[in-house]
Amino acid sequence: MLELAILGLLKESSMHGYQLKKRLSDTLGSFWQVSYGSLYPGLKRLQREEAVEMIFPRDQVGRRKNVYRITEKGEALFAELLERAGQEANDDGFQVRFAFFQYLKPETRIRLLERRRTYLEGKGSKMRQALQHYKEAIDSYTLSLMNHQLAATETDIRWLDELILAERRQVREPSPRPTRSGARTARPRTTRAARLAERERA
Repeated sequence: MLELAILGLLKESSMHGYQLKKRLSDTLGSFWQVSYGSLYPGLKRLQREEAVEMIFPRDQVGRRKNVYRITEKGEALFAELLERAGQEANDDGFQVRFAFFQYLKPETRIRLLERRRTYLEGKGSKMRQALQHYKEAIDSYTLSLMNHQLAATETDIRWLDELILAERRQVREPSPRPTRSGARTARPRTTRAARLAERERA
């Protein structure tokens, strides 16, 4: 997952190690902490695979700041990792994949969101069964925690339902008609799914 996150951020812009770690913390820090001890070995692995290369901008020369940028091989590897990671719907790394959903086609996003929802529905069903089975045998604090976890799962399912609905609407929207020569082209609108995702990441 670390390589996926590194490549995804370097697709946006080249940056040195400190900037990259800060972006990783800002973007993913609420659920995934990255240390220098894991970041630089990850960058070295990507360099060996020729997915990332170091550059030396003129204004950086002499400052000993290694600036990293993604290569064509890195672009292909990122797409492969993103598709491969999407085959799993469990909690491990879902947020990392979701952070780069903008690089997937709407149909692919819908498929992955539906798979995630199915996973959470199964997880919620098991939680309800456990509550029914143990509610007379456990203390009130454990019971409260289990109820809290179930409520959080149900909230996530509703959030996914909203995203899926917004993505489906986007797919159904007809393509804009070609404009006449010299006519003003309408600005692209931010989709509801994108706004929901941005709100969750804020």
